[in-house]
Amino acid sequence: MAGVADHFAAHQQVVRMSLTELEASAEAVGQVLVRTLQEGGKVLAFGNGGSATQASHLVGELIGRFSRPRRPLPAIALAADAGAVTCIANDFGYASVFERQVEGLAVPGDLVMGLTTSGKSENVIRALAAGRGRGARTVALTGQAGLIGAEVDHVVRVPSTATANIQEVHLMLLHAWCAMVDEALG
Repeated sequence: MAGVADHFAAHQQVVRMSLTELEASAEAVGQVLVRTLQEGGKVLAFGNGGSATQASHLVGELIGRFSRPRRPLPAIALAADAGAVTCIANDFGYASVFERQVEGLAVPGDLVMGLTTSGKSENVIRALAAGRGRGARTVALTGQAGLIGAEVDHVVRVPSTATANIQEVHLMLLHAWCAMVDEALG
């Protein structure tokens, strides 16, 4: 039976592999995030389930603070507005919940960031495509499968198929990027 030690061991293995495989792409995304905010763009972040909460966590760190006081930075978690999500889902279908918001909010110079551990969440893929169509910078955080069915500027592909381990590394990346933001804009 798998226990806490087994989960920690699996996590450590994925973290080690991720550092080796993702360092360059993760650094590039951090630089894009910093540049977006320095140039006055906003961050639109979204995902489903645990990925939605991680998108909200990133937005909280940007609007609030991460490691030190600084000005609030423009960011929106697209799953956080229950009224908008349920209206769009009811009127246009769940596949449109993020796409419609990106179409209404994204402008050139913004950063549209979708989190999908499977790499194939239709609503995330459609929103990333909408962001690209609006001239925004686009980033996908995925698991080992990568992003299936859309082109984006940057894909950060965690080398794992285990949802928990993928999400744990996604959170580490979000925190690393927030540290980069604080360093540049704090």
